[in-house]
Amino acid sequence: MDAALPTNLAAPVTETLRSFVESARGAFGEDLQSIVLFGSAAEGRLRPASDVNVLVLLAAFEREKADRLREPLRMAHAAVRLAAMFLLEAELPSAIESFAVKFGDIARRHRVLFGRDPFSTVTVPRAAAVARLRQTLLNLTLRMREAYIARGLREEQLVAAIAEMAGPLRACAATLDELQSRAVASPKEALEQFAGVAGASLMSRITEARTHGALPPGTAGTTLAELTDLSRSLWAAAQRL
Repeated sequence: MDAALPTNLAAPVTETLRSFVESARGAFGEDLQSIVLFGSAAEGRLRPASDVNVLVLLAAFEREKADRLREPLRMAHAAVRLAAMFLLEAELPSAIESFAVKFGDIARRHRVLFGRDPFSTVTVPRAAAVARLRQTLLNLTLRMREAYIARGLREEQLVAAIAEMAGPLRACAATLDELQSRAVASPKEALEQFAGVAGASLMSRITEARTHGALPPGTAGTTLAELTDLSRSLWAAAQRL
């Protein structure tokens, strides 16, 4: 397993992942098909507030076996914010089609910690990716507009909204790259490319919000408004696919 992990993960993350994999193997036995690390941890780009995301692929979900993993998962979440998605193998094709942007991002950024690679033989249908991309971008745009008004009197809440929305927006940018037959960069780089030179300051502030959980006084509202405009621009590009 260690060979599958990025070398720059902090020791507590590596140890927690190793312990969780062993606990999952002990709990589910032969029902456990794969454990896949995905997202920023798979890239070795964890931030202090990042979740460590894993996909646990199962042949069957039996309550008695799942009960055995309750305490190990609780401890792993407390230690490194480990978050697990439990998916049946038979559900994977439908999940990929229904949540095409998310699973496209997992397919691009993942490390197999146990078992086979479930993404080596599956692809996201283009029609599903386009439809889900449009839906996700419109949803993000609407949520950011609501957050701008509802949280606008508290800058720390605006910063939290920026950090929350930026990750999914980056994944959307990478998906849009892929659908436009462009070389797919990392999600962060894909969003930077769409923002362009004029958006360099915005990208810097987004990184600061995600990394430090704070922005200079008076800048959070402008940052969220600009991020909303960028989301709307990506949605318009998705409409042209």
